[in-house]
Amino acid sequence: MHVKRVLVTGSSRGIGRAIALKLSQSGWQVAIHGTEVGTELQMTRDLLGGACAGVYATDLNHPGSADALIDRALDAGPLHALVNNAGVYQPLSFTESSDREFEDAFQSMFRVNFESPLRLTRRISRYFGANEGGKVLNVASRVGFRGEPGAALYAASKAALINLTRSLAVELAPKGIGIFGIAPGWVDTAMVRDGMEERLPTILESIPLGRMASPEDCAHTAAFLLGDEAAYLSGVVIDINGASYFH
Repeated sequence: MHVKRVLVTGSSRGIGRAIALKLSQSGWQVAIHGTEVGTELQMTRDLLGGACAGVYATDLNHPGSADALIDRALDAGPLHALVNNAGVYQPLSFTESSDREFEDAFQSMFRVNFESPLRLTRRISRYFGANEGGKVLNVASRVGFRGEPGAALYAASKAALINLTRSLAVELAPKGIGIFGIAPGWVDTAMVRDGMEERLPTILESIPLGRMASPEDCAHTAAFLLGDEAAYLSGVVIDINGASYFH
């Protein structure tokens, strides 16, 4: 069987790590990425064992590094898929934040959540188009479809990613390139749990299934989309939110 290789950005923890591990269990060789090769990324590497196909450190707050990241991964072997998971979230009052806070948050969230995935996808799509095609999975968010207070900039960056996904699916389908995404709602990760103790009951009341998603819930859907069973799907962004929101 032909072994496929995938690059998963932001795979040091949370959803990215879960996707990396699930794909390895599905037979993929997985190249992992983090801002730095710290303890958490090394843990992902150790959990992957022989399925780890490279460890890459790049700060995606500098989108100019996107092409270099893809080129480094390709130098080590062919790629058949890219998972744009790396992202940042900074809660921010749209009117009460200082100009400096606003500009810093705006630049950071759009660079990491939108511009870097855009540039990574452009670079890998050129490679896919010159070879046998490939797949790109973008990790978006429920807030890309709906409004939430304190999340205007984050929501806008994810909405941009969602509509990039849809447009590129149409444009790149003739080249054998599938583009799709997942839009998680509340996910039980360390980033979400931090400081959420008081809000947790209210959050759970808003989810008919009665619990947050686990990173593994997201990973199962990602593995399906990247697998052969989803060969006819492109442009879809699948909600993972426990029936908490429809659009």
